[in-house]
Amino acid sequence: MSETLHSRIAASLTREVRSEVAAYAAMLGREAGACAVLFYGSNLRTGSLEGVLDFYVLLPGAQQEKIWPRVSYREWEHAGETLRAKIATMSLDKFAEAARGDSRDTTIWTRFVQPSALVWSGGEGVNALVTEAICQAARTAARFAAVLGPDRGAPQDFWRALFQATYRAEFRVEKPGREDSILSVNADHFDGLLALAWEADGILFAREGEQLSPQIPAHRRSAILREWRARERIGKPLNILRLAKATTTFEGAARYGAWKLERHTGIALEVTPFREKHPLLAMPGAAIDLWRARRRRK
Repeated sequence: MSETLHSRIAASLTREVRSEVAAYAAMLGREAGACAVLFYGSNLRTGSLEGVLDFYVLLPGAQQEKIWPRVSYREWEHAGETLRAKIATMSLDKFAEAARGDSRDTTIWTRFVQPSALVWSGGEGVNALVTEAICQAARTAARFAAVLGPDRGAPQDFWRALFQATYRAEFRVEKPGREDSILSVNADHFDGLLALAWEADGILFAREGEQLSPQIPAHRRSAILREWRARERIGKPLNILRLAKATTTFEGAARYGAWKLERHTGIALEVTPFREKHPLLAMPGAAIDLWRARRRRK
């Protein structure tokens, strides 16, 4: 049987992860009463526990918060090791809606056209829903890539154009060539994915060697471009709003910032109860402590 988008995604979601990651996901899922927990990011690819593990916790029922996802940072002592995680939480229904491209958000389908693993779930029914959502994310991303990319090119040319456009729309500061590194380190994941996603989305295309040329009727191309422009207009304000919300709702922000600082500079700042509870108000004092620490090191 020839490979389909669904079979490709279903297989990719079952990739093995380290037992520590699986245990962390199970703990987060049970505590939150979640439907499922997805694991993604560079640690999925490398298998390392260093740095910060990235999880999406998907909840049952309707989305409660208008600005999503809710983001938190957590440290967990497990088997004698400190595991650090950044945790995004939202409803499975809203996640699936965003993956389909039914909202003006670009972050979900852009993130989950990239590799992820379903590391904990409430059962087979949930697995099917999550798999379908990730399939939809690939279809949405590929659909926009078809109109944002060249008339004819290698698959990487279409993905590259898509990621560059979403970075601009999302107000994200990325190093030049970030899209190339995503494609190169995840080459196996993206190999053949564009064609499968186009087929699943009903987009005809011509193939000549490594070159693909999407054959989209003019009326559909115009409609997709209108949808993209609407997302492009709202992308920066939406992400600024999310950043503003995160300054007050990012649970564990002070510990996360202190850990990042020590990791990059070697300077350890004390996370006092006040700094933990009021990270914004504590920033001036933390900045003074950092300045003093740097002077002592000179």
